[in-house]
Amino acid sequence: MINKLVIIGVGLIGGSFALALRKAGKVRHIVGVGRSRENLQHALRLGAIDEIASDLQSALKDAEVVFLAVPVGQARGVMIQMSSFLEPNTIVTDAGSTKQDVIEAARSCLARHLKNFVPGHPIAGAELSGASAADAELFRDKNLVLTPLDETRTEAVKQVTELWQACGARVTLMNAVRHDNILAAVSHLPHVLAFLLMNRVCSGAGDNPEDPLCPDDLLHFAGSGFRDFTRIAGSSPEMWRDICLANREALCEQIDAYQNELTALREMLARGEGEAVESVFANARETRRLWLKSKS
Repeated sequence: MINKLVIIGVGLIGGSFALALRKAGKVRHIVGVGRSRENLQHALRLGAIDEIASDLQSALKDAEVVFLAVPVGQARGVMIQMSSFLEPNTIVTDAGSTKQDVIEAARSCLARHLKNFVPGHPIAGAELSGASAADAELFRDKNLVLTPLDETRTEAVKQVTELWQACGARVTLMNAVRHDNILAAVSHLPHVLAFLLMNRVCSGAGDNPEDPLCPDDLLHFAGSGFRDFTRIAGSSPEMWRDICLANREALCEQIDAYQNELTALREMLARGEGEAVESVFANARETRRLWLKSKS
C-alpha cells in the first residue's frame, strides 16, 4: 500500500495508472501535477487524483512513489525541477516510450537518486489523450518493460514491478538499448507510417490532370482498412515528435529497412511478377496468424 503517490502528467497513461492502482486498493492518496489546470480538475472529478499540487515541492513531500507520465522530451526538464525536492527514499519511475534518453537525463539530473530510479514503459495506449481518456483497465494483460540501471536497488524494482502487476500488466526486464530497438520496429515505425499515409491521402493523389483526385474524394471512399491503419495517426503529435527524435537512430534504421521492402515490392509490381507479390503477402499473412495464435 502506497500512502502517497505523485503523478506528474495526469493524462491517458498517468490517469490510467492512478485509476488502476486505486481500483486494486494499492494507494491511499494521489497527488496530480501538470501543465493544464483544467485537465487536473477533470482528473480530480474522475477520481484519478485526490489533490492538485500547488507546487512541486509540496507535491513531493513525503511521496513514496513518483510517476513521470510526461512526453519524453519533457523528462529532463521535469527531473531538473524535482531534483532538489526528492526525499531519499522516494522511488521514481516513468512511462517513456524511449529509455536510453530518459536514463541519460536521469544520470545528469538525478545522479544522487539513481538507486531509486526505475525506468519503465507500459506498452499500452490509445490515440486519445488527457485525463478524460484514462481507463483503469488500460494495462490489463499488456506488456510492461522495466529497464533498471546497474545502480537501481532490487527493492525499488520489486516495488515498481508489484505496482504494475496490480494494474494487470505483464512485466519484463530488459536493457534500454534492446528496448529502444524493439520499439522502433513495432511501435515507432508504425506510427510514422500512419501519419505519413494520412498526409499522403490528404494532399491528393494521381498524376492525371483530366481526372484529379482531391482529398475529399479519397477520404469519402476510404473504408475500414484505411480507418484501422491510420487510427494511430490520431495520437499526440507532440508526444510522437519527441519519441521519434529521441529514438531517431534506431528509427532511421527501421525506415531504411522498410524502404528496401517497398522498393523490392515496387520492382515486382513493375515487372508483373504476380507469384512473387503473392508470396510476399502470403508470408506476411502467415506470420501474423502465428503471432495472433501465440497471443490467444
